[in-house]
Amino acid sequence: MPLPEWEQALHVRRLPRSVARDGDHRNPYQRDKARVLHSAAFRRLQAKTQVLGVGLSDFYRTRLTHSLEAAQIGTGITAQLCGKFSSITDALCLDATLIETLCLAHDIGHPPFGHGGEVALNYMMHEHGGFEGNGQTFRIITQLEPYTAQHGMNLCRRSILGLVKYPNFLDTLSVPHVNGSRPPSLRQVKASQWHPPKGLFRCDESLFDWLLAPFNAHDKAMFMSYNEVNDKHHKTQYKSFDCSIMELADDIAYGIHDLEDAIVMDMVNKADFIHSVTTPLIDLQIHWLSEHIEELTQKLFSSAHHERKNAIGALVNSFITAIEIVPVEGFSHPLLAYNAKMPDDFHEALELFKRFVLNKVICRPDVQLLEYKGQLVVMELFEAFSSDPERLLPENTQERWVKAAENGNGMRVLADYISGMTDEFASRLYATMFAPKHGGIQDGFHI
Repeated sequence: MPLPEWEQALHVRRLPRSVARDGDHRNPYQRDKARVLHSAAFRRLQAKTQVLGVGLSDFYRTRLTHSLEAAQIGTGITAQLCGKFSSITDALCLDATLIETLCLAHDIGHPPFGHGGEVALNYMMHEHGGFEGNGQTFRIITQLEPYTAQHGMNLCRRSILGLVKYPNFLDTLSVPHVNGSRPPSLRQVKASQWHPPKGLFRCDESLFDWLLAPFNAHDKAMFMSYNEVNDKHHKTQYKSFDCSIMELADDIAYGIHDLEDAIVMDMVNKADFIHSVTTPLIDLQIHWLSEHIEELTQKLFSSAHHERKNAIGALVNSFITAIEIVPVEGFSHPLLAYNAKMPDDFHEALELFKRFVLNKVICRPDVQLLEYKGQLVVMELFEAFSSDPERLLPENTQERWVKAAENGNGMRVLADYISGMTDEFASRLYATMFAPKHGGIQDGFHI
């Protein structure tokens, strides 16, 4: 069956394929998956913080294992949507490999040390366009990853569109008074005051314009619209159909799978979980889930590993199978006119799990201490490199900095360089630069 015209437009790449390899019968999304899997940015996720700091244990999740689990969930969501809503998924040309690719790639722009690193780079880039992990993902796939000389991974339009969770620019979405005044010392930067808005970097506007070229003016304007929130940064309202599936997979992986790490490491206890999740979930009266949550709670906190795994699988399945496809009013393009959506009661239930992980794990003082430490490492590396880039940066990054500085965008190259570091690389480089009698030429610092 021939592809619809709109889908053909979304197969386009910025750099046309010049060499056809004999016997290669892959579709565009299978090629894109291979490019993500074989990228340096993807490999570095193995040494980047997910919830708990890398290196504290060999058991719990990193950004890489989280992305793999999100990809598995994404393919599960795709399978059940194709079974329940086949007429819509056929019309939208939904492809399981595409969704898997989006889930694998969704976190590659996140810097070292989790949200501590993101806050640090946003603070240091405050007067130079800001920093945000999803915006950095867009830069990596479209420009930075050296699969091509200038076009990054050179993914097809639909793959890139599926990775744009927040389709507007930081300078538009930013509300200046949300940030506090700049403190006299980097050690006094409060993370709560420097979380960035979620969006793209203005310097990448031409690439975003290319991405949205197949859409009409009305759809483009509506897609980029945002809500104004009192005393918070503005928030975009819409995402593509593919992106909505990826985001649900990410949320389920975070809320359910990341909970397992906290339970195994005795960071949370059953009594708190019953109070914060089990009892409220029973009150929601959700079919099957409310009826079985007490039994699942016992299994989650069981000393038998297989029982905990069984409970995790049952929870994930209950959320996956609840997902629906809903119309999005106002769009004419089919890929924007539908989204995958969790029913309201299941969404509220998943929020219980996510809030529990946030309040009982991420906000723990010992976890926040590690995040603060990483925040300082990133800020001090940035401060040092920005003091004399042509002296301190590695040669290949110096060349990029010189070219970018001619256009007043040199600081963005520093953010690219530091955000690409793993936790361990950044820590080792910090020690080499600032600790007396530590490191030497043999340690190197190319990335």
